Amino acid sequence: MTFASRRTYGIVLVTLGTITWSTGGLFVRLLPIDLWTILFWRSIFAGLSLMAMLAVMNGGRVRESFASLGRPGLLAIPLSAISMVSYVASLNFTTVANVMTIYATLPFVAAAVAWVWTREQIGRRVAIASLVAFAGILIVAGSATHPEDVLGNALAFAMTASFAVILVMARLHPGIQMAPVNGLAAFVCAAACWPLVGGPLPTPFEFAVLAAFGFTTSGLAYLLFLTGGKHIPASEAGLIGLLDVVLGPFWVWLAFAEEPGLPAILGGSLVLAAVGWYLAGELRRPAVNAA
Repeated sequence: MTFASRRTYGIVLVTLGTITWSTGGLFVRLLPIDLWTILFWRSIFAGLSLMAMLAVMNGGRVRESFASLGRPGLLAIPLSAISMVSYVASLNFTTVANVMTIYATLPFVAAAVAWVWTREQIGRRVAIASLVAFAGILIVAGSATHPEDVLGNALAFAMTASFAVILVMARLHPGIQMAPVNGLAAFVCAAACWPLVGGPLPTPFEFAVLAAFGFTTSGLAYLLFLTGGKHIPASEAGLIGLLDVVLGPFWVWLAFAEEPGLPAILGGSLVLAAVGWYLAGELRRPAVNAA
């Protein structure tokens, strides 16, 4: 596969993963049950769907996929579990718009992680855009008047930071198979949540929503995004992922009329302006073939 075709392949997968991921807030709003029950069943369905995908992709040789994870793959499992838990929890404690605005800093967090890890240089445009995006985050975070919003914003950043580390790892170790990583992470999530699950079993409708939630946002979306992320720079994958910032609140507004609030709109606009300015400059740069 040529450099150009690999890059196109990566962009398509990351874009599809982002669109799938953006439906998460919609699923959470459809479920009038407690956080731990949502996390437990969503993780179970995500793990099962990823195991099924893995069996299809590897001709039934699931055991070999787990045996080949290596140290990077084993390290990615708890990070993926943290990202999964933080994502769903953040949506329960603050608005979808707040979560998506904080997630919008992913390309800059990924660039910072790459610099710390590999000393990959951070350009002037990235530094400027990061500062503007950080100002937007301060507007959103500073507007939190309830403890739930503060906790939700913190969880959203934990999700963003852990996902940024995984994204950089997938780029540095392209041999990592993300399906077994995320499948095991989903089962780790389920095991951690099991002691905290209480109340009656979900209704048949809630089970159907939980199954769709696990398959799409924790199974298919992770697989598409992180597989595509192997073929493009982490910062570029993060930028494409910012489609989520627009689509996530849009689905929830369309279905439930959840207003994002003025601080989220102002802060989100700053973040999107920073990213748009950075991306416009990157698109004007001539393509450089891989060596």
